Amino acid sequence: MALRQIYRQLRNDFVAGLGEQEKSIAFSRIPSPMASLFTPGKLIAGYIAKDTEADPIALLITAHEMGCPIALPYVTSRTAPMRFLRWTPGNPLEAGPFGLMQPPSDAEICSPDIVLVPLLAFDSRLMRLGQGAGHYDRALSVLGDAIAIGIAWSVQHAPSLIIDPWDIPMDAVLTEKSWMTL
Repeated sequence: MALRQIYRQLRNDFVAGLGEQEKSIAFSRIPSPMASLFTPGKLIAGYIAKDTEADPIALLITAHEMGCPIALPYVTSRTAPMRFLRWTPGNPLEAGPFGLMQPPSDAEICSPDIVLVPLLAFDSRLMRLGQGAGHYDRALSVLGDAIAIGIAWSVQHAPSLIIDPWDIPMDAVLTEKSWMTL
């Protein structure tokens, strides 16, 4: 738990120190390596950022404009499996548990090709430290060939994370400064 608190505080302090222009530019454009993955028809799952999480909404809007359908996570509890539901940018969202904003429960269930994943920390092996409930690890474990891309601030890069057998590595991580792959 302490590591999560440390990286949450690092993220909070980093974002508090950013100017409005820096915040508006960060994650506002899809870098070319990522754009090559966002081909028309590929279903892209993202998330609605909360607090100081890196915000992928501009990436999702651009992907939608490129012809990619969009999905968002739908969570009902800490232990229930997370599902992905179709969503169109601009459509209404509902409040979910843990302060999440998500599509209405009657939205179409789907299986994304690419998942933009929030995180608290990541390391050079592209392992991630999440919130601790395991929602993304469980979801990614059943999505087969889905590409997982962590979305984070550069300050969230950890020297090394302790991993558990069920942890799923990211295929790439996008920060406000770089695109990282193995």
